[in-house]
Amino acid sequence: MDYLELKITCLEDFREILIAELAEIGFDSFLETEEGVDAYAPEQEFDREAFLELIEKYKLPAQISWHESKMPKVNWNEEWEKNYDPIEVDDLVFVRASFHDPAPGFQYEIVINPKMSFGTGHHATTYQMLKHQAEIDHKGKRVLDVGSGTGILAIMAHLLEAQEIEAFDIDEWCVENGNENFDLNGLSTRMDIGTIREVNPQGKFDIILANINKNILLDEMEIYAELLDSKGFLLLSGFYTEDIEDLLECAAPLGLSLYKKNSKDNWAALILQKD
Repeated sequence: MDYLELKITCLEDFREILIAELAEIGFDSFLETEEGVDAYAPEQEFDREAFLELIEKYKLPAQISWHESKMPKVNWNEEWEKNYDPIEVDDLVFVRASFHDPAPGFQYEIVINPKMSFGTGHHATTYQMLKHQAEIDHKGKRVLDVGSGTGILAIMAHLLEAQEIEAFDIDEWCVENGNENFDLNGLSTRMDIGTIREVNPQGKFDIILANINKNILLDEMEIYAELLDSKGFLLLSGFYTEDIEDLLECAAPLGLSLYKKNSKDNWAALILQKD
């Protein structure tokens, strides 16, 4: 069966919602790019009318343009091997796909099966979040991973001996994939599905991890502050260095102050601490 490849150019803030909506109309694989999203669907199952309606809905706000082509049946493992490289965080942790060989010299290893989309900021934001996690004592702590995706940060919390970990994501693919990755790494936690308002986690948490995007972080900042225990830490990434001030301005009235900041390839990461 041939696949249709739709190369969609769009604004960064709309990538996640486009992926979620495209998945609802028959697309089964995605790859985030610097320009937007590459989406794939079996040709025989492609609902062109639904696709065009979706594109029209977001064309102006997301500044969408797109190009369609056909490709033979895809071996997705091979595609991920081409597009996914391991993440090395100093000598701390080696994050590899199951099709990569282990590497010596790291304190920890995380193994994942990448069955979902990967963003252009994947390495930079994940790298910084993992590095910041290692700077915060997780032992015996209660940790919340918001928008867990492949589950890498929750797994790292487990390796750092967190006592209790809750994780969730809005995407069914992420939840399925994340739970597989939890199993691969000996984490018994099950990832939930929904937004933070729908999942409604019950605080207090010692550490909250949120590697999402600026708009969602700003929208949910008050919820994070409410869930965070006094002196607890909020680790944020998924936004650009020029967005740091906006996030700090939003956090300050909520009793969240800057503990540390970092940047890599123009992607930023913050550690905030609650008063």
